[in-house]
Amino acid sequence: MITAMETKLPKLVTALPGPNAKRVVERDTQFMSPSYTRDYPLVAKRGRGAVVEDVDGNSFLDFAAGIAVCSTGHCHPKVVAAIQQQAAELIHMSGTDFYYESMPLLAERLVNTLSGSTPKKAFFTNSGAEAIESAIKLARYATKRDKMIAFYGCFHGRTMGALSLTASKTTQRKGFGALLSGVEHIPFPYAYRCTNGHTPETCGAEILEQLEQQIFKRLFDPEEVAGIIIEPIQGEGGYVVAPNFFLQELQRICRKHGIMLIADEVQSGMGRTGNWWAHQYAGIEPDIVCSAKGIASGMPLGAIFAPASIMNWKPGSHGTTFGGNPVCIAAALATADLIAGQYLENVNRMGEYLFTRLADWTKKFKIVGDVRGRGLMIGVEIVRDQRTKEKAADLRNVIVDSTFHASTPPFSTLTFVKPCA
Repeated sequence: MITAMETKLPKLVTALPGPNAKRVVERDTQFMSPSYTRDYPLVAKRGRGAVVEDVDGNSFLDFAAGIAVCSTGHCHPKVVAAIQQQAAELIHMSGTDFYYESMPLLAERLVNTLSGSTPKKAFFTNSGAEAIESAIKLARYATKRDKMIAFYGCFHGRTMGALSLTASKTTQRKGFGALLSGVEHIPFPYAYRCTNGHTPETCGAEILEQLEQQIFKRLFDPEEVAGIIIEPIQGEGGYVVAPNFFLQELQRICRKHGIMLIADEVQSGMGRTGNWWAHQYAGIEPDIVCSAKGIASGMPLGAIFAPASIMNWKPGSHGTTFGGNPVCIAAALATADLIAGQYLENVNRMGEYLFTRLADWTKKFKIVGDVRGRGLMIGVEIVRDQRTKEKAADLRNVIVDSTFHASTPPFSTLTFVKPCA
């Protein structure tokens, strides 16, 4: 059933924030942890498709898809129906201790979207950070090693193990003391800012050389490294796409030394780039794939996938009370149906359209340094000067704030533009 909200264009009916929103923000300030990051006072009440309405009746276009979570749009009727039906039947028993029919069903659906014929298994979590924690543990368990290598600019989560891999902003680490030991970071292939002048297809050869000739010879013997984790497309790092050859060479190095190659697809997976998984553009088969965000259209669910030969830990080695909750699983099954049936094709069609429209922005706008991404995972880098490529966080913030406060419908948009801080 199509509701009236689905036909609305973005529209402002009050000054922002409106009176109801102000009351919510004041209460939030009084009772909520100040660690949450809010860029502008959007107080959401309901959502449908790409439109979000606030508590004062203002409506916005959600360019962020609920921070890359609402992969089928807000409150897709089929997802809502699946949630309602499951909630009326069984909400929880704990898949760690008992069986659900839907858990292996979803696991089968999702492992079949991965490349390769090797039998694979899944472990369900509550979030992306938990998926990363699970991947760290599985890599250590499978290899009997304890060192990890990650990349500058990456974001893998804020729990202590995931935070140890994260190298995005100092504020995320400051004040928390010693993190997980045995973690080293290396540069990510960032073609727009490549100091060696490489193209998006060739950037990164020097990084691979640094890994083999410096890290492996001066810091970590490769036989002590459990895993190398990479976002095929960095999310918070600025929607930076790793070149295909770089991912292929990274896989070769990992296999040479018996290291687990871990693909963090929490943001880039579930069809957002036009493939089920961003790493599939490079034709690689990571040892462990991490997923969350768009996996269940807004319900809290994450997962890791690995070959059965790797995911062979014994009962009790790892578990979770809520991971793989029946209601979340139902939402994920509906999500998978929708992605396979229509949205994967839509991502490619709309992504091609948007890249065509954005292709000349670096010529039209002096503050646009680069346009990049895959599918509907698109980043526009704002700079102060195209020649020097000086970063311009203040200009970016003005754009974000302006899109929220725009008073001329239908151009009011809820955006999320936080790369390249």
